[in-house]
Amino acid sequence: MKVWLAHHQEAARLALRRLTAAPLNSLLSLLAIGVALALPAGGQMLLANALHLAGTTSAVPQISIFMAANAERRAATEIESRLTRYSGVKQVQFLPREDTLARMKANPGLRDVIEALPANPFPDAFVVTAKDDRPEAMEKLAVEFRQWPKVEHVQLDSSWVRRLDALLKLGRTAVMLLGALLGAGLIAISFSIIRMQMLTHRAEIEVSQLLGATDGFIQRPFLYYGLLLGLGGGIVAWLLVGGAALWLRTPLSELVRLYDLTLVLQTLDARDSALLLGFAAGLGWLGAMISMRQHLRQG
Repeated sequence: MKVWLAHHQEAARLALRRLTAAPLNSLLSLLAIGVALALPAGGQMLLANALHLAGTTSAVPQISIFMAANAERRAATEIESRLTRYSGVKQVQFLPREDTLARMKANPGLRDVIEALPANPFPDAFVVTAKDDRPEAMEKLAVEFRQWPKVEHVQLDSSWVRRLDALLKLGRTAVMLLGALLGAGLIAISFSIIRMQMLTHRAEIEVSQLLGATDGFIQRPFLYYGLLLGLGGGIVAWLLVGGAALWLRTPLSELVRLYDLTLVLQTLDARDSALLLGFAAGLGWLGAMISMRQHLRQG
């Protein structure tokens, strides 16, 4: 076990020396990988902030029930009692037509129009909060409420829930697709860089093979080189995303304040940061492995 660990430590040190031997080339390679990874990482950061904003600003979806205009108060009382006993209903708020009329008259732009009408045009209404606020469950409730006597109209305000859910699903799919495409690009970059490294150290590899070195021994420093390359690119991507978040925080705060919202743009959390670095290191390792196997097979 100690010998195996010593071999890996030596391979990692050799890979680090090779990475720092050409600082400019290494820096440009890390920057190219970092920019490629920063795009899906930035998309994930924006998606996480959008989820947070939606969770803090979205109200609970409700169902509005409007009685028929000619319905008597007794019919509204029966509907209210029925809603109170209904198993799928969490809360019921009754809105008498008189209160609605008073609120409308308080609006200066509507007062004259309403006073010119011969009678109160507003029906009694109920605002229902369901126990299960999933869109499909609320639609099922709305269909049943429409069949109740003296109910003229049922309005379901869960359409925004479906729109938001569809937008978030689209965002997740776009981030995953972008990550897959740029991940393939990272593998290609690692493949090419490791290929150049093998050509540079071709004589060293041939001597090692003549001395009886195994393929695993020869591959190990290059695999660690790919891992360090990917990890370094992941760190560059993390720094780019963090810098962009700090740069955009002030103008974005000013924008959301115009809509009476509160949002402080947050950078990647610990879980997403760990996934980014692990993803980058793994792809660098994979690109190096593919490159090494092809080279040794041809050799």
